[in-house]
Amino acid sequence: MALVMKYINIMHRYMDSHGDPRTKDWPMMSSPFPTLAVCLTYVYLVKVLGPRWMENRKPFRLQNTLIFYNAAQVIFSAWIFYEIGISGWLTGHYSFRCQPVEYSNNPRVIRMVHACWWYYFSKFTEFMDTIFFVLRKKQSQITTLHVIHHGCMPMSVWFGVKFTPGGHSTFFGLLNTFVHIVMYTYYMFSAMGPQYQKYLWWKKYLTTFQMVQFILIMVHAFQLLFIDCNYPKAFVWWIGMHAVMFFFLFNEFYKQAYKGRKSQYKNLLMFFLQRAEKHGIEETVLANGHANGDCHQQEVSKKLLNGHANGKINGLTNGSLANGSAKTSNGYSSSGLKNGAAVLANGHSTTELTQRKVK
Repeated sequence: MALVMKYINIMHRYMDSHGDPRTKDWPMMSSPFPTLAVCLTYVYLVKVLGPRWMENRKPFRLQNTLIFYNAAQVIFSAWIFYEIGISGWLTGHYSFRCQPVEYSNNPRVIRMVHACWWYYFSKFTEFMDTIFFVLRKKQSQITTLHVIHHGCMPMSVWFGVKFTPGGHSTFFGLLNTFVHIVMYTYYMFSAMGPQYQKYLWWKKYLTTFQMVQFILIMVHAFQLLFIDCNYPKAFVWWIGMHAVMFFFLFNEFYKQAYKGRKSQYKNLLMFFLQRAEKHGIEETVLANGHANGDCHQQEVSKKLLNGHANGKINGLTNGSLANGSAKTSNGYSSSGLKNGAAVLANGHSTTELTQRKVK
C-alpha cells in the first residue's frame, strides 16, 4: 500500500508540473482517479448491477423522458460545436494542417479551454444512453462497442483537458459534436413513436457517417507524424489510435447489423436451393418469394400462378412435384409439372383432389 501511494504522489507531482495550470483547479481536473472511478462505476452499473436490479421488474416506459433527453443532447452538442468552432476552427484562427496549443490567457483561447472542459463533461451525460437501455430492459443494445465507446471517452478526453486544452486535438471534438447533433436528432425522432419511422430510413447511413468521422480524425492526427509541428507526438498517437480502434469497432457493428442480414437471406436462399436439388425440382425458388415457374415437359409448356404470366409467387413456396403429384404450400404451386398434370389457379391439382387429400 505504501508503494502504491508513493507512485500516486509521483504521478500527481508530474501532473502538477506538466499539466495546464489554467485547468488545474477545475472540477475533476486535479487527478485522473475521480474520472476513472466514474467510468468503472458506469461499466459495473450497466453490465451487472442494473440488469440484476431490473431482472424481475417490468421495463420502464420512458418515451417523454427520452424525447426530452435527446432534444437536450442535440442542443448541448450544438452549443459545444459552436464554441469549439468559434474559438478556432471556423474562424480562421486554427490551421487544419498544424495547430499548436495556445497557453495564453487571450479571451478567445480561454473560450476554447472552457469548450474543451464542457466537451469532457458531455461524455458523462452520454452515460444516460446506456442507463435508459437498462431501465427499458434493452440488454441487446448494450453491446461491447457501446460500453467501450462510452466507458473510455471520459478518461480519454480528461488527458486532453489536463495537458492540451486546445490546438490540434480539438478537431476530434469539433467533428464528434457535429456527429452527435445528427445522432441525437435520430434518437429523438425514434423515441416519438412508430409514426415517425418513415423519416428514419437513414439509420444505416448514420453508422457510415460515424465511421467517416474516425477516418477524418485518423488522417488529421497522423499527418503530424510526417510534418514539423509544435504539438506533442504522444497526443498524436493517443487521438489517432483511438480513432483507429473506434473505426474497427463501428465497422464490425456495421457488418453485423446490416451485412449480416444479407447473409441471412443468402443462407435462406441456399437452404431452398438444396431442398430443391434434393427433391429433383428443376426450377429455382427465390428467397424473396418469387418463382420463375416455367413448367417443362416434352409437349407441355405452361406459365401459371394465379393468373400472372411471369409466374411470380407472393409468398415462399415449399412444395415439390414428382410423378404427377403436386405438393402445395398455402395454396401456391411449387415449381413444375410432370406427366401433364394440370395445376389449378389456387394451387391444387385435379389428380390430388380426386385421389387423396391435399397436404
